[in-house]
Amino acid sequence: MYALTLTAELAGVTNLRPSDTEADPFWYTFKVQCTSCRETHGKPVAVSRFEVNELSGSRGEANFVWKCKNCKRESSASIKAAPTSYEQGDAPKAQKILEFDCRGLEFTEFQPEGEWLAEGSESGTKFTGIELTEGEWFDYDEKAGEEVSIKELKWAIVRA
Repeated sequence: MYALTLTAELAGVTNLRPSDTEADPFWYTFKVQCTSCRETHGKPVAVSRFEVNELSGSRGEANFVWKCKNCKRESSASIKAAPTSYEQGDAPKAQKILEFDCRGLEFTEFQPEGEWLAEGSESGTKFTGIELTEGEWFDYDEKAGEEVSIKELKWAIVRA
């Protein structure tokens, strides 16, 4: 079992999370490596917690099923639950966002492509369509009358 963690500096916002609903799923983008031959797949892969794929030989289902081009082994990964929100704290600290189970593969790097959501920490203002691919985000909270930001993003994949 693995977890995707985030450490970030949030100013004026909290409850940072991917926009991930069944009607509009978030595609978690990772670099993937085969645990058998250690080959790293050249292109990032996208995984949705709402997509279900059959494992060959009727061995069940997974959110992501992958066959290594090098050693031809089939591997899989499943997201265990809905993502948890990153809450604003006094000092930035690693918080678990997502938990997943990998069989025969490892996710080695996360790319935060897609839309994220957050709320004003004092005002409750809803911020949508947040893009984190540049590593930071800035906006203005009209209700609070102040600039809000998300900076210093550090993603890690750790054993859960």
